Amino acid sequence: MAANSTHEGTFPWLVMLLLPEECYVEFFEKFNFLDGPCLKIALSKGLGVGIIVGSVMVKLPQIIKILMSKSGAGINVPAVTVELMAISFTWAYAVANSFPFSAWGEALFLAVQTSCIAALCFYFKEQMLQTILYVVGYISIMWALLSGLVPLHILAMLQGTNIASTILSKLMQATTNFNNGHTGQLSAVTVFLLFLGSIARIFTTIQETGDTMMTLSYVAATAGNGLVAAQVLWYWKRTEEFVRLQGKKKE
Repeated sequence: MAANSTHEGTFPWLVMLLLPEECYVEFFEKFNFLDGPCLKIALSKGLGVGIIVGSVMVKLPQIIKILMSKSGAGINVPAVTVELMAISFTWAYAVANSFPFSAWGEALFLAVQTSCIAALCFYFKEQMLQTILYVVGYISIMWALLSGLVPLHILAMLQGTNIASTILSKLMQATTNFNNGHTGQLSAVTVFLLFLGSIARIFTTIQETGDTMMTLSYVAATAGNGLVAAQVLWYWKRTEEFVRLQGKKKE
């Protein structure tokens, strides 16, 4: 809601970018910082912005780890691709429904970083054609999903597949970890940040969109991310040994 004449100035304008005018009045005119509804809105908006800011960097540790080691060993590319599909469907569905950016903005940044991870795995296997096709193909698909060419009911159907896709993606990666007996080049920082972020997203999605499908997809993401995070801890020493041996081989 735009600021009226009694709320002129930079500070009210900045506050009301996130909060409705009635909450500005409660907090900064009546000094009622314990107003229940406004506290829920403020917490949701704050978490949403925090998640988006964090999402800009959440998968950078994973990307850096791949670049430093020049290897995507232990990373299940099909699982990464299924995860990318789920992220992208959420992104397109939220845009089509005009949900606030604070409710879905991290999907944009996660999609860019996730596609980079998959492309790097192909690149360091010296599969240049697959690298190019993957990137060009993904950009083309997202252009179609975001252009308005795809009807909303189709996007809703795609969003509806996210629960299964998210669970499948994490189970595929968990199976790879189990079979390898380590987590390879998976970044522990990225895994734990994704786990915490998905927990927070359950609350913000309920608060800001009320969309059941999006909420359930984040519940599934939390369960899947929690499983992989548990494996990172379980295989910690074995993974350190694997990484050490890989470094010796390259030397």
